[in-house]
Amino acid sequence: MATVAAATAPTLIPTPDLAAIKAKQQAAWSSGNYAIVGSTLQIVGEELCEAMDLKAGSKVLDVAAGNGMASLAAARRWCEVTSTDYVPALLERGRARAEAEGMAMEFREADAENLPFDNNSFEVVLSTFGVMFTPNQDKAAAELLRVCKPKGQIGLANWTPDGFIGQVFKTLGKYLPPPAGAKSPAMWGTRARLSEMFDGGGSVEAESRMFNFRYRSAEHFLGVFKTFYGPVLRAFAALEPAKQEELHNDLHALIVRMNRATNGSMVVPSEYLEVVITKR
Repeated sequence: MATVAAATAPTLIPTPDLAAIKAKQQAAWSSGNYAIVGSTLQIVGEELCEAMDLKAGSKVLDVAAGNGMASLAAARRWCEVTSTDYVPALLERGRARAEAEGMAMEFREADAENLPFDNNSFEVVLSTFGVMFTPNQDKAAAELLRVCKPKGQIGLANWTPDGFIGQVFKTLGKYLPPPAGAKSPAMWGTRARLSEMFDGGGSVEAESRMFNFRYRSAEHFLGVFKTFYGPVLRAFAALEPAKQEELHNDLHALIVRMNRATNGSMVVPSEYLEVVITKR
């Protein structure tokens, strides 16, 4: 009987240490210089703001804004923008970009899971490849809804599990497995997970989009990401030289497999979900 009971006992899912995960993530995003990568993604912020049909004068919050991709896109449409992130250095990069363009914007250090704003404060809440990396996904989603006004909009751009960046993170996971019980950031790039998090508070529309990573070569891309993109930089730093070479080769093979350029350069499409949520 004991053998039968053991065989049918439910599998316990470990409870992840979310605070520890967040501390490691913050250290990762603080390393390197994400602004180098973030600036190349600017078109995503522009297209998201167009998909949301932003109106001039709207009060906009950009969550986990990095160096201000979506913040600048909204400011160019004459919105009143508050740009937030939990990495102060990235906010400084965003501030420098705004000053260079003559755009008035507020910058504020903030944790996406505990936003320092009152309920129903913003007509529009944005996050491009940012809030998806929060350890406590449900809490972050609840915060986006909380600070958004009724009938307001939440706009997201999230990498999908099967797209190029989703595959990059799967490859990193082969060498550095994620903490037990932790939810993959790429779940934000699935309609099922978005429905779980937001259906109770709003209507969800999600469209598949492609961003093309354009670099001189696969080696150029890897050099940039190993130097400036925190998660990749930290992954390589945590591995022994032999494993670093294996990871490099796996990522290189992924790029070659997905590359559609024919002139020796790199053009790799990466799928993401463009999401517009209308709060009830």
